[in-house]
Amino acid sequence: MEQSKKIKWYTLAFMAFSTVWGFGNVINGFVYFNGIQVIFSWILMFALYFVPYALMVGELGSAFKNSGGGVSSWIHETIGPKWAYYAGWTYWACHITYIASKGSGGLKALSWMIFQNGTTYDTFPTLWVQLATLAVLLFFCWVASRGLNPLKKLSTIAGTSMFVMSILYILMMFAAPAINPGADFVSMDFSLKNLIPNFNLGYFTSLSILVFAVGGCEKISPYVNKVENPSKGFPRGMIALAVMVMVCAILGTVAMGLMFDPALINESTESFNSYVSNGGYWAFQRLGEYYHVGNLLMIIYAACNMIGQFAVLVLSIDAPLRMLLDNEDSRQFIPSGLLKKNKYGAYTNGILMVVILSGSIILFQSFVPGAAAVLAQLTKLNSVTMPLRYLWVFVAYLALRRSLHKFNPEYQFTKNQGLSLLAGGWCFFVTAFCCIFGMYVAGDVKATAMNVVTPFVLTALGLILPEIKKREKKKA
Repeated sequence: MEQSKKIKWYTLAFMAFSTVWGFGNVINGFVYFNGIQVIFSWILMFALYFVPYALMVGELGSAFKNSGGGVSSWIHETIGPKWAYYAGWTYWACHITYIASKGSGGLKALSWMIFQNGTTYDTFPTLWVQLATLAVLLFFCWVASRGLNPLKKLSTIAGTSMFVMSILYILMMFAAPAINPGADFVSMDFSLKNLIPNFNLGYFTSLSILVFAVGGCEKISPYVNKVENPSKGFPRGMIALAVMVMVCAILGTVAMGLMFDPALINESTESFNSYVSNGGYWAFQRLGEYYHVGNLLMIIYAACNMIGQFAVLVLSIDAPLRMLLDNEDSRQFIPSGLLKKNKYGAYTNGILMVVILSGSIILFQSFVPGAAAVLAQLTKLNSVTMPLRYLWVFVAYLALRRSLHKFNPEYQFTKNQGLSLLAGGWCFFVTAFCCIFGMYVAGDVKATAMNVVTPFVLTALGLILPEIKKREKKKA
């Protein structure tokens, strides 16, 4: 009976797939890596980074199957409580930039639903757009402070529908030439010369986009020991996940290649920014033209995206903050002022800190020329800051392997100790390298400065809080 409740390896693969992958990853890869040239980079990223990353997460989840705090719990068990606080802080701090981008993304989707084009929103004065984004942030922070999360249930529906739309796009786009052969399609050159990218500075400073795309599989770690025969079932599921993601990335890229010419994307900075901020909507708009349904598919995609963006905004304000401040082991390093709750059970000063930090990013971007440039800048900033939390996964894995006899995980990525340490160190290096190089934006000093200053300020704040707590204890 107990065995019948176990998760099959292919069920785990599908669960993880819907968590990790999204249509935005296809768009960003295509735009940032010169069209179909990204296929080469996707294959390398999956083989040399994603597969070992996912299998290491499996071993950590197996070793700490009763720990509900994720990465923070792993660090607490392997290294200690103070380092667990830093891991929890990093996870929360990374969401500050994410929160700033969700308001912009939601307004962009709303604009496409109303005006059914990308130019109207992009021609609004940047100050107006950013003030509207700030208003959205303040509203949803107020919602979170009242203990109200009306979009939580919708987030699951929106996430599932976006996943379905991503698969639907690939299927419909490959069928389009047969259904509407007279439509305007782009011819692609699949020669080896055209598929190998130029390994220049621009290439290496864009790799953080791919790391950001494939990260986050630690969310499925609680299911490791629920898999049927974990030692064989989990790696099988993760390899199946990698294959599915790689197939979707490649087929999605080819589908985009039938629609968009990379030469037009790279024509100018303005053109590049427009594709970053509007690419998904243009894709579904053009798909609707191929199938003679007008803007219907684009409107459905925009509606799903708008609900998803605003739902994730609410969750990102509330959930990471609670994970940090509800953790008893972390609370000993956090000033009591941040632990203050209102009658609704919300951390009011914590939410205020979100308003100040995310609001500062939003207001700083009032000086960026154009709404499309703001979204492009936020995409790059997120690709630099969000993967920083993955570093703790690899730190936890290295610490686990150094004390393997103490924890005895049911599932192991590899029995070879040297190979496991090499894999953990390699993934840590790749993540750190891509984040550091990703901070540079060619020809944009302001964007580069924000990419450098934001992680630095958030890290410094995380180091300062335990010192404030220490002084607080001395006074007490």
